[in-house]
Amino acid sequence: MTCLTKKHILEIENLSVSFLQYDKGMRQRSLPVITNLSVSVHEGEIVAVVGASGSGKSLLAHAVLGLLPANADVSGSIRFEEKLLTAADIAALRGKGITLVPQSTTYLDPLLKVGKAVRKNKKDAATLKKQRDLFRHFQLGSATENLYPFELSGGMARRVLLTAALMDDPRLIIADEPTPGLDLELAKKAMADFRAFADQGNGVLLITHDMELAFSVADRIAVFYAGTTVEEALVADFEEEATLRHPYTKALWRALPENGFTALPGNQPYVTAMPQGCPFGPRCPHFDSVCEGEIPLKTIRCGTVRCIKAADSGVV
Repeated sequence: MTCLTKKHILEIENLSVSFLQYDKGMRQRSLPVITNLSVSVHEGEIVAVVGASGSGKSLLAHAVLGLLPANADVSGSIRFEEKLLTAADIAALRGKGITLVPQSTTYLDPLLKVGKAVRKNKKDAATLKKQRDLFRHFQLGSATENLYPFELSGGMARRVLLTAALMDDPRLIIADEPTPGLDLELAKKAMADFRAFADQGNGVLLITHDMELAFSVADRIAVFYAGTTVEEALVADFEEEATLRHPYTKALWRALPENGFTALPGNQPYVTAMPQGCPFGPRCPHFDSVCEGEIPLKTIRCGTVRCIKAADSGVV
């Protein structure tokens, strides 16, 4: 088996994010929402991030781009092109070397016509041509560039955000649920564009709830649970349950319609009620006292897993 040897574009290690909040009166508490999360993207690769709502997927995107609010406390390391990033580095890369396709269409400036917003007020002929070519590519009529965001349908606004991400020839695109509101044809076109972008030696971090969509375009899948990474696996590993490493990933696999549509009992724990040790412990059939300690990431068959019982022999 050949594992990935290409250069990292993005490498995140042990990322933790907490928010300082007021509890009762003037008493403050720290709310940990991401803990020791690790994920990476190589040259020429699309990594799809999947997991339940509240598992930390969108917060990861905002942390990488330095878009968290002032009450956030962030630790761990973020490397881009193998350089350890400072807050100033992240600010300089935002919208240039790294671009975001945000989950919400409200990211569009309500006071700017969308053509001008996508061009970032640039007026040169080359920028104008590129914006218009991208609008045509995403089936946005010539009149669209003179519309304000409130005049767009949800699907049109989503396509405008896609064009904005592709305008500045970034090295990495972080796409946070980029396809809601798009019909199937346009969703496939967007995925094909991400694939073509990655195939040019760039990287895409695709955050999605749509696992079928992830399987169709991604090279690897990163599975999030309760604010951390529980598994990173090649997309080929999802062809059968036996090649997956973590009990939660296997439960996701069994929940797919083609694999039995089997629901997983229980709920993802809230950050204020995290269990000791493995966050998946209360829902795991293999849980015992050994799982209550520290659960480090380990490498198995060209993938990583956060499970003390996972092994090459497929214990879980």
